Formats: sequence, C-alpha cells, structure tokens
Amino acid sequence: MPLAPAANISRKFSLLFGCRARRWLLRGLLLLLFFCGFNPVFAHDPGLSSATLKLKPGHLEIELGFSLTDAEQILSHYHIAEGPIERNEMAAAAMALQKVAEQSLEVSVNDHVIDAGNPHCDFDAENRNANINLSFKADNPATLVVRSKWLALLPPGHRQFLSIQRADGVVLDERLLSANNDVVTIQCQPAETEQYATASHHTFADFLLMGVKHIWTGYDHLLFLFGLLIVTRNFSSSIKIITCFTIAHSLTLAVSTLSLVHISSRIVEPLIAVSIVYVGIENLFRGDDPKGRWLLTFAFGLIHGFGFASVLRELGVGANGKGIVVPLVSFNLGVELGQVVVAGLLLPVIWKLRTRPIFVRRWVPAGSVAVALLGAYWFIQRVWV
Repeated sequence: MPLAPAANISRKFSLLFGCRARRWLLRGLLLLLFFCGFNPVFAHDPGLSSATLKLKPGHLEIELGFSLTDAEQILSHYHIAEGPIERNEMAAAAMALQKVAEQSLEVSVNDHVIDAGNPHCDFDAENRNANINLSFKADNPATLVVRSKWLALLPPGHRQFLSIQRADGVVLDERLLSANNDVVTIQCQPAETEQYATASHHTFADFLLMGVKHIWTGYDHLLFLFGLLIVTRNFSSSIKIITCFTIAHSLTLAVSTLSLVHISSRIVEPLIAVSIVYVGIENLFRGDDPKGRWLLTFAFGLIHGFGFASVLRELGVGANGKGIVVPLVSFNLGVELGQVVVAGLLLPVIWKLRTRPIFVRRWVPAGSVAVALLGAYWFIQRVWV
C-alpha cells in the first residue's frame, strides 16, 4: 500500500537527515584522527616551572614549583616511580620527590658549594603542582651562583622563571632559565643590591616569546579559534570575532594576574573545553556566520583569559605586586601576536575553500563535529581523569 504524501515526505526527510548526520559524524571522526595523528592531545605544553629565591639573614630560602607532569618525569628519571601520579598517591610521591630534592639545585656561596638542609615537598592537588622548599646556610654572602640541575631532565624548551627577592618580598631580579642557560650569578654587596632593586630588567622579549609559544602549543585555544573562524564568510566578521576574543581574554588575564579575581584551574579548564564543544555544536545548528557570534566569543574569551593567567601565576608573577607590568604586557602581546599569525595563515585557506560548495556543505559540518568531539574529550579528561 503506497504511503500517504505527508508520510512519504517525512520518511524521505528522515532518511536524508540521517544519512547526512552520519556523513558529518564520519568525516568529523576522520578529521579528529588526523589531528590526533599529528599532535599529541594535550591542552597545554608542560614547559614552565618557577623558582623563588629569598635572601634572608644567614641563609637562603628557595621554593621550586613544578607541574604534576614535570614531577612525574623527574621521578621517572630517578627510577622512583613510573606513570601518572594519582590523587591517592600524591603523599607518597611527595615523600619520594623530597628524597631527591637536594639534587635539584647546585648553590655556591663565595665560590664554595653548599648543601641544602631540611628539604620539604608537597603537592597542591587543586592546581596539580609540586612545591619544593629548600634552605641553604649562607653567612655574609658576597657572590651566589645557582644552577638549576633539573632543567636538563625536562623536555626541550622547558623554561624556569627565577625570582630573586629580599627577605621582605621586594623583587631584586627576575630571570628565565633553560637547559642551555641554567646558571645565574647574584652579587650580594649592598651597593649591588640597591642597583638590582632600582634597575630596569629587559625580560620583555622572553615573556613575548613565552606568550607566542603558549598560544601555539595551547591546542584547546587554537581549536576554539578554528571553530569560530571556519564558519566566517568575510574579513569583517573575522576581525570582529578576533577582536572580541582578544579584548575579553586580555581583561581576565590582567585581573587574574593582579590577583583581583581568582578562579581555580579545576573550574576554568573544563569550562574552556565546554566552550569548544558549544562552538562546534552551534556551527552545526546555526550554519554559516551565525548572528551574535561576537557576543558569544567575548563571553568565552573571558574564560580563556583565566587559562592564560594560570601560566603567569604558576611562575609567581604578581605574587607580591612587584615586577608585574613587563611580564603581563609582553606575555599578552605574545599571545596576540601568535593568534594573529595563526589567523593570518588559516583565514585565506578557509576563504579559498569556501568558494567550493562541497566544502561548505560537507567539510565545514565535519570540521565542527571534530571540534565538538575533541572538546568533549578534553572535558571528560579534565573532570574525571
């Protein structure tokens, strides 16, 4: 018996939509596998650590901060532990790291190597960081030489932000160390100390490059930007989106680094993943160049700014209100520079491909599916793993 006209139309629409959805999903999965084949599925490059050195009467206090990923690699080097450190293992891992903490630094006072006393280590489960505290006896130091030995154990490109402070927290000097530049010499004469306190230190280029590197290795931020730009039709809509994203994350980067607002990374990182999922799904349902996208971009850009700020906080920038302007401005400019370079390379390719109807009809939805799936993966990883 033939179907009624209305039922026949409904059946054809269902079959068409079902086939199209399956094709979108298949292409999205293929793109997802392609991306994963060429890039590790990590949201941030674990390439930053911190060291705070305080000059106190008769001794030095040094606090080291490493990400959990870096701590795992250090323990693996000493054959103490292998694989990821779970929450219920953090206390034992802290004790293991404490046993080798004395090997993290080599400190010389007036040309004599001195040993660390009373090392202490603990893990910050909320921010997934390892904190190591070391104390060195130093009577009347004239010259201090500090070498960061663990930098050689960490991945190439790892940087350590060293802040040298007086006992009252006033910043005397700030440096960026690496495996190829792991030694710093400090002159402690009163005249030199006064010079350090008032000198202008040229770390602008270092933080600029750090900002560029962070956006280029921050695959979640890049994927969010890709999801926004893949449905833009012209230059004006692309500029509006990029500008709103830039203004928003610059605002929250500043207020977070200045400690005016603080949101835990355990909240921020899953929300960044949610923003990626939302953009991918919205592309599927609202199509090309959806209206009001600039407002959505601004709202999610505020969240991404807190993610950028976590980098500077982990380095101790702004911890005591000193030495904050140059790192904040130059890091933010580096993020913007890296973002502009990515957009400048990506947009001409997208606009060229959009002249082909098959790209708009098939591969834009497939790309949006891949964006949503990868965002969902990061959300699950950040909430439950």
